[in-house]
Amino acid sequence: MISDFIKGAGAYVKAFQTISEMRLWKYLLVPGLISLLLGGSIVGAAWGMSDNLGMWLQSWYPWELGAGTIAAVAGWIGMALILIFGLIIYKHLILVVVSPFMSPLSQKVEERITGIPTPNKGFQAAKAMKDIVRGLRIALRNITKELFFVSILFLLGLIPVIGWVCSILIFLVQAYYAGFGNLDYTLERHCTVKGSNRFVKDNRWLAVGNGTVFLLILMTGIGFLFAPPLATVAATLEATKRLDSPQIQSREGQVDYV
Repeated sequence: MISDFIKGAGAYVKAFQTISEMRLWKYLLVPGLISLLLGGSIVGAAWGMSDNLGMWLQSWYPWELGAGTIAAVAGWIGMALILIFGLIIYKHLILVVVSPFMSPLSQKVEERITGIPTPNKGFQAAKAMKDIVRGLRIALRNITKELFFVSILFLLGLIPVIGWVCSILIFLVQAYYAGFGNLDYTLERHCTVKGSNRFVKDNRWLAVGNGTVFLLILMTGIGFLFAPPLATVAATLEATKRLDSPQIQSREGQVDYV
């Protein structure tokens, strides 16, 4: 568990070196701008809507005693709710939108690791659409599960004694699903959607490690510019090593490769 987490998080150092050595900076520009615009929109929405949500939460408090304190707390809760759920939406949207850029980036890194080149066929609209459709399938599945778990943990987090524990768990859940999406840019070349789910489940702490650094980079603000490509390369470096191990099996025992 700890070893996988460290490998997932530590791969970012090697990822930066790999991008520099292979001169892959061009893959960062467009996805970075898309990520920054999407992230900025969500943060702006959170700032603008938090007061309205806070007032709505405050309206459920019927007494005048302590109304000022309740209003302040409700405002912070409103901001936290929008940021948490906004970040969930951002993660899954960006993973789908930038997939036509991240998949080739992941492929180039894998080619370097394995030494097996893939013929350069240039941009293919059909391939890009296939990547987006696959991304949507996984995103819809993951966002449903993530929203469910985070909602439960957020409600439990309102209990003072266990609130801090739930905050950590919410972060880890978000990290897991962020790592899942980053790993799938590699897995899509080797596994079906079912096989990808199985791989990430078997390597869950690798996904959490990758997703943890991804989220921490985003929290810097400027990290929206380079978090997706950096996370993709980091995930590719570790996933490629593990795909050389015995074939991924489905729950029925059938090979689940593409």
